[in-house]
Amino acid sequence: MYDFVHSLLELVHQSVSPWHTAKAAAQRLEAAGYARLDMGESWQLVRGGRYYTEVFGSAVLAFAVGGGDLTAADSLRLAAAHTDFPGLRIKPAAGMVKDGYGILNVESYGGMILHSWQDRPLSIAGRVAVRGEKVFAPEVRLADFARPLLVIPELAIHMNRKVNEGTAIKKQKEMLPLMAVLGQEGEKSFFEEWLAGEMGVSREDILSYELNLYPYEAGCQLGMAGEMVSAPRLDNLTSVEACLQGMEAVAAAGQDWQGLRLIALFDNEEIGSRTKQGAGSAVLMQVLERIYAALGYSRAQLWQAISGGFMLSVDVAHGLQPNYPEKYDATNRPVLNGGVVLKQAASQSYAGDAEAVAIVSALCCQEGIACQRFVNHSDEPGGSTLGSIASALVPMRTMDIGVPLLSMHSARETMGAWDQDALNRLLKSFVINF
Repeated sequence: MYDFVHSLLELVHQSVSPWHTAKAAAQRLEAAGYARLDMGESWQLVRGGRYYTEVFGSAVLAFAVGGGDLTAADSLRLAAAHTDFPGLRIKPAAGMVKDGYGILNVESYGGMILHSWQDRPLSIAGRVAVRGEKVFAPEVRLADFARPLLVIPELAIHMNRKVNEGTAIKKQKEMLPLMAVLGQEGEKSFFEEWLAGEMGVSREDILSYELNLYPYEAGCQLGMAGEMVSAPRLDNLTSVEACLQGMEAVAAAGQDWQGLRLIALFDNEEIGSRTKQGAGSAVLMQVLERIYAALGYSRAQLWQAISGGFMLSVDVAHGLQPNYPEKYDATNRPVLNGGVVLKQAASQSYAGDAEAVAIVSALCCQEGIACQRFVNHSDEPGGSTLGSIASALVPMRTMDIGVPLLSMHSARETMGAWDQDALNRLLKSFVINF
């Protein structure tokens, strides 16, 4: 297995919820010499320092401070990605008993391909809030039960002869996972009792939880030459991986450079980004203000730096699906292992403009990194990502990029192995091209 694929799949294995993604990112940053800062404390920063901070447990921002005038043009470079992924979240009071089966009440998070979650082993991860010594300070614990616990069974074809003709799925009825066979005497409190036992506390001490389901099967390489990768959560852990690789490269470069480099790993992109830890919040602006103030710059000087800054919004792109070529643009059709995708849209659902495209294209050319373009088919609305949202709040030139993906938002997605290497190299070049 290629080293860059192994690193990606290790991150996928660890990142079974947005909170676990943030934890894995923090561990990597600390190993690279980044010191933790608390958003609730004052910051004392020094030139040459490397720092990171967590935001409400599921977002991480990390930055490295070089020398020189931090208000100069091109002194500020940012890269942003997201820690969350489409899936199923467990509702409160989730246990239901139907004809002796223990079933969980769940809701969808983000735009899922629902049927891809059926008939596969699922586990549970997230965080659990346990009663603490003070009302306003509950004890919040991360939890990954790391074993197959549930399945969402499909109805047999004998009872649904039209299943292969396409049938609508009713989420509240047909996407409820089976967790136990309890018998007719089963109690609907089975889930709360199980969770308390797993957490080692009494049922009454569990005050709340944020738990999602995730596919239990591990990611892998596939193809005749191992040229593809199949795994859950490639959207958007491919981008988190590349951002972390960039900040690790900054750490390895030492202190003889100028400017400020920052990555923002936001949560909640899949549901619109407009949350306290999302790209649509004030958090990026707050962090930049605190950095520049701690280093002795005025607010006016911060805005000067922002006006000359550059942001990469790093998220996955639609790779050409050979069974549906008619769904893609006539001339902009990215393929697996064709390199990093530069995403454009006249609607500005992707944030790039001509100058941003030129800069990233030139950087790819300079570094020998393959790149390709994506534009939506004019009759297909396509998606959007965090670039336009973040750059509207922190107005700087921005370019949306990412690796091409098949089966985006499925329980398991497919990418070209070499595209991850290309994205890693681009992020490294972006942050250490001094």
